[in-house]
Amino acid sequence: MTENSPSLSAEQGRSAVLAFALLRGAVAAGLGLGSIAVLVMALWISSPTPDSSPGGALHAVTGLWLLAHGAELIRADTLSGVPAPVGLVPLLLTVVPVRLVHRAARDALVPDEGRPALSEVGAFVMVVGGYLLVGAAVAGYGWDGPLSVHPPSLLFPSAVVVAGAAAAGVWTAAGRPVWSPPSWAPASLHEALARSRFRERAGTVCRSAAAGVTVLLGGGALLVAVALVWHAQPAQQSFVQLSGNWAGRVAVLLLALALVPNAAVWGAAYGLGPGFALGTASTVTPLAFSGRPALPGFPLLAAVPAEGPGTALNWSALAVPVAAGATIAWFTVRRAAPPHAAREEVWSLRETALAAALAAVGCGAGTAVLAAAAGGPLGTRALAEFGPVWWLTGAAALVWTALIGVPGALVLRAWRLGERGGVAWWRVGAAPVTAEGEEAAYGAEASGVAAPGKAAEAEPVSESGEASPESSGGGRWWWRCSGRRGGDEAAGPVPGDESAPPPVSPESAPVAASLAVGAASPAARTPAPDEGFAPYDFLPTGPWHEWTARPEEAGPSGTEDPSS
Repeated sequence: MTENSPSLSAEQGRSAVLAFALLRGAVAAGLGLGSIAVLVMALWISSPTPDSSPGGALHAVTGLWLLAHGAELIRADTLSGVPAPVGLVPLLLTVVPVRLVHRAARDALVPDEGRPALSEVGAFVMVVGGYLLVGAAVAGYGWDGPLSVHPPSLLFPSAVVVAGAAAAGVWTAAGRPVWSPPSWAPASLHEALARSRFRERAGTVCRSAAAGVTVLLGGGALLVAVALVWHAQPAQQSFVQLSGNWAGRVAVLLLALALVPNAAVWGAAYGLGPGFALGTASTVTPLAFSGRPALPGFPLLAAVPAEGPGTALNWSALAVPVAAGATIAWFTVRRAAPPHAAREEVWSLRETALAAALAAVGCGAGTAVLAAAAGGPLGTRALAEFGPVWWLTGAAALVWTALIGVPGALVLRAWRLGERGGVAWWRVGAAPVTAEGEEAAYGAEASGVAAPGKAAEAEPVSESGEASPESSGGGRWWWRCSGRRGGDEAAGPVPGDESAPPPVSPESAPVAASLAVGAASPAARTPAPDEGFAPYDFLPTGPWHEWTARPEEAGPSGTEDPSS
């Protein structure tokens, strides 16, 4: 059927592709609106005593859909009669429209068979345009409902959220490229960015920042979970008091689940130090819970700490930013100094510190954006401020991660380089090794054989057959040192050393002499370049009982070369 379909001209094909992209945006908006409508209408139908008509339920659907995009709603039906703003956006509800717009923009760039490909700018404009057309129609429908929208919030942040999700979808379809200078930029700029491996550094910074934000959110969610378990009885009482039938309790449970990401951000802000506001006159921080809080009855709000100064248990929440800073350091060093990379591939101290600092800046910016999205007003007067202060939370995240991430990255880099070079913590007083001979020296020491070309100066031997500690450099492994010491003691006492063992018996004198000569002879320690190395070639080849029974055949004398 595809082969027999009528062919379109280039202009008609381009118009059809643009129309399909516009339709994709409209369908994405309709899917998000329909999913919320199904959920709300199911709860309205199952309610034994619904408080509104089907029209009121549809107005609630439009209000929730606009709220999911960050729009601020105005609730007209209040006890005081004064309209109250509702700006606290459930972040889990925001995931639905963001995901739909992202997928629509990404799929719009996939070329269909027999049709021209759409440009990135064209896909972005048409998808966003189709989505906003549906959004404008929905806002017009709910204009005179119980939950009307505040007009300025339709542009910011609602339109910004849609545009950002569409831009992310276009970027994903393009292969997630990192910024590169335009073609008309000077060639020197292109060469400089190529030499500095800008894309690799930028990718590392983005991954480290994302990991830091993830750890902050995970730590905040853990704090909320612990607080809920600690205050299980008040949370259960608030859950039961909000509704008396099962349909209402299901609605409360779904709303609590939609607010779980908000609670995680609040927990992260609490662990960072600035905390969050419970009204205009109350602030909750690890140091103290001060002021007069305006707490509506809700299960998640029942998990806030007790009023008064903080205790050691509250201060333990500071482990969350510490873990985020350590995570940034780890993710930075994992690319700055990989385990099996060559020395020329390892980043310098300046590059490592700069990458960790930029990751801390990204973590602070991401935390500030999430803090701004997780809070908002729930009414007038006391409830005009509800949630974390975005700029304080972002600044605290930047300071914490920079103070821990940058030094931590430098320490991890030094530890990795030292471990790979053989200068580990269990080596005491090791002599510095040059970059050219580091790997060879490390491998030679680990195998117990002197490095080629450095046998003479690696470990000089005294007349008694014992290696002099002054020239050994103190860099021997502890197990090598213990094994070598045993062989030296068997060779005989050292003159002037009163702690030396007693003289050996005459029967074992040839054995001691053979061992001493073998230990002192450079030929036995380092073979000639054109000869094969045979370990213990200075020992006799006869049976051990014959060698001990006939001392005259025990081996070469002290003046002969044991390798002959």
